[in-house]
Amino acid sequence: MSFQGVVQRAPWGTVRRRADVRSRTMPPVELLALLVVAALLYLLELPHNGWANDYYSAAVRSMSTNWHDFLYASFDKAGVMTIDKPPLAFWVQALSVRVFGYHPMSILVPEALMGVATVGLTYDLVRRVFGRPAGFVAGLVLATTPITVAISRHNNPDALLILCCVAALWCTVRGLQDGRTRWIVLAGLCVGLAFETKMLVAMVVVPGIVLAWLWVAPHGRRAASKSLLAGGALMTTVASAWPLLIILTPAADRPWISGTSDNSILSLIFGYNGLGRVGGQAGGPAGTGGGGGPFGGATGPLRLLNSALGGQDGWLVGAAVVVAVGLLLATRLRRSDPRSGWLLAVGGAFGTTAILFSFSAGIFHPYYVSLLAPFLAALIGAGAALLIQRDRVARWVAPAAIVGGVASELVVLHAEPGQLTWLAPVLGVVGGLTAAALLVTTVHRGRLVALITALAVLLVAPASWAVQTLGYPTSSTFPAGGPQSTGSSGPGGGTGGPGGGGGFARPGAGFGGGPGAAGAGSIPVTTLFGGGGPPTAGPTGGFGGGSGELTSAVDYTHAHGGGTIAVESQTTATSAIIQTGAPVEGIGGFSGRESTVSLSWFAREVRDGHIRWVYAADAGGPGGGGGPGGGGLPGDNRPGSEAVMSEVEKVCTATSVSALYDCSGKASALLAADA
Repeated sequence: MSFQGVVQRAPWGTVRRRADVRSRTMPPVELLALLVVAALLYLLELPHNGWANDYYSAAVRSMSTNWHDFLYASFDKAGVMTIDKPPLAFWVQALSVRVFGYHPMSILVPEALMGVATVGLTYDLVRRVFGRPAGFVAGLVLATTPITVAISRHNNPDALLILCCVAALWCTVRGLQDGRTRWIVLAGLCVGLAFETKMLVAMVVVPGIVLAWLWVAPHGRRAASKSLLAGGALMTTVASAWPLLIILTPAADRPWISGTSDNSILSLIFGYNGLGRVGGQAGGPAGTGGGGGPFGGATGPLRLLNSALGGQDGWLVGAAVVVAVGLLLATRLRRSDPRSGWLLAVGGAFGTTAILFSFSAGIFHPYYVSLLAPFLAALIGAGAALLIQRDRVARWVAPAAIVGGVASELVVLHAEPGQLTWLAPVLGVVGGLTAAALLVTTVHRGRLVALITALAVLLVAPASWAVQTLGYPTSSTFPAGGPQSTGSSGPGGGTGGPGGGGGFARPGAGFGGGPGAAGAGSIPVTTLFGGGGPPTAGPTGGFGGGSGELTSAVDYTHAHGGGTIAVESQTTATSAIIQTGAPVEGIGGFSGRESTVSLSWFAREVRDGHIRWVYAADAGGPGGGGGPGGGGLPGDNRPGSEAVMSEVEKVCTATSVSALYDCSGKASALLAADA
C-alpha cells in the first residue's frame, strides 16, 4: 500500500491531531523570522568590537584560570580585589573561555545569544495574551532598538540582567494563566538570578509582579499570598547566595570588595550598585541643582527623550505610555480579563523602570535604558492588538498612540541635530493621516492598513540606528547604539590582544590543566564568524589612564622573582592582563577612586605574598585616584588608593624602573605607619 493511500484513508481527526502536534513542536514562522533578524543584528561584524569593555574582559581572563578567582569574581589572578559587580554574567563568560579559549568571541557570543533569547521570550510574553501578530510587533521593536543591539554585542552584564527580568515576567504571565504556584516561584528564581547579575536594579520588576499576582489571585488572595511568599523565599535565597559567601569568608581569604571603602558586600549592594546610583554616590559625582550625573543628563520627566538617552530607547516612549493608559481603560483591571494581570506586571515594570531612570541623580550611564527596552516593546506589541479593535476605547486611543509616538520621535530627532533630517516631515504627514484614519474608520481592513503604515514609519528611526550600530566597534566602557557620532558616549576602553594562559594565583587555587584552558592551544571562535584574528593590542583608554608604561615594570618584576604589581586603578591594569595575563591589580577600584583601601589591609596583602610590587606612576595624577587634586569625574573627591600609594613611596624600596617600588619585607613597616 502506498504512503499516499495511507494518508488518504486516515480519518480527519487523526490528520488534525498530527497537525496540532506539529504546530506545538514547530516554532511559528514569525518567531523564527524574529530570531534570525536578532541574530543577524547581534552577531554580524561582532569581531569588530574586540574586547568591548576591556575591564571586564581582563577580569574574565583571571576568573577563567583560577577557581578561587572564579568563585569570588576577582579582577586579578592573585585574588586581591573583586570587580565592581556580582559574578553571574562573568561566570558565563569565564566558562565559555574555558571551553573555547581566551578570545573576544568567547566572551561576546554568549551575550549576543542572550539578546536573541530575550527577543524570543518577549515575543511569547506578548503572544500569550494578545496573539501572534502582537508578539511579532513586540519582538521586532525590541530587536531593532538601538541600545538593545549595542548591549547584545557587548560584555557588560546587562544582557543577562535583561534576560532574567523578562523571564521573571514571562513566568508570572504563565502563572496568571494557569494559576500554578510553580510559575511565581520560578519568577522569584529569575529575579534572584538577575540580582546576582547586577544587584538592586533587578528589583524593578518585583512591584508589578507582586501587584499583578495579588490582584488577579487565581486561587484567592490567601493562596496568592502564600505563593508570593514561596517565590520571595526562593528569590531571597538565590539573591543572597553570593553575598553570604562573601560575608562568611574571612576577609583575609577573599579579595577586597571593589567599589567599597569598608570591604563590605552590603556597601556594594546598597551603596555603589544601589541607592548611590539613585541619590548620588557618597563622595562621588552626583547631581547638583536640577540633578543628573555626568552621563545621563538632567533628571526630570523628559529625561528619557534627551540627547543622551532618547536615541537609545526613547523613540516610542510616547506611544507606550498611551497604550498603557488605553489598556487600563479597556480592561478596567477586571480580574476576569487576562489583560489586567499582564498590564499590572509588564506595565508595572515599565513604569517603575521609567520613573527610576528619569529621576536617578547619581552616576547614570545611557546604556542603562537597555533594561527598559523589553518592557516598552511589549507595550507596543500589546498596543498593536488593542488599537486594531473597533470598540470605543480603541477608536480614541489608537490616534492618541500614533500622535504620542510621533511626538516622542520628533523630540528625540530635535535633540539629535543632523540625524534623519528628512524624517520629521514624513512623521508629521503620515502620523497625522493614519491617526485621522484610525479615528474615523471602523472597518477592520482600513484600521489594519493605517496601523501597519504608522508602525512602519515609526520604526524607521530606531531600526536605522540599530543597523548603523554594526558599522563601527561598540568597544567602550559605555556602549551605545546608532551612528558612530552618537555611539562614542563616554570614556571608553581600548582593545587588547589575547594572551596566553598561566599567571600568578593564590596558592592552592587552580583549575588545573586540560583541554580548553585559556592560552596556547585554545580554539579561536572567530573562525566560526570570519573576521580574521583578534584585535591588535593597544593601550587602555577610560578613567585610569593608559597602561603602556607598565611594560617595563612588568618586565622588571618578571626578571626579579615575579609577584603581583599593585597600580592605582583597575583600568590601568586591564591591557597588561588581557595581553599577557600579567599579575597586575588596581587597588583603587575601577577608576582608582571607588575602593578606599586601608593601609593595614595593604600591609597584610604584602605580608601574605599577594602583593609585592607597587607601580605608583598614576597616583594623584590626572585621571588617577589621588584625591581632590587628581583628575576624574567632576565633584569626585573619593581618595581611593592615595593614602596607600603615599606611604609606599616612603616605606618601600625604589627600583631602577621609575615609580616602581619593591615592598617585599616591608609589611611590618607599613603596619607601623598605619598605627
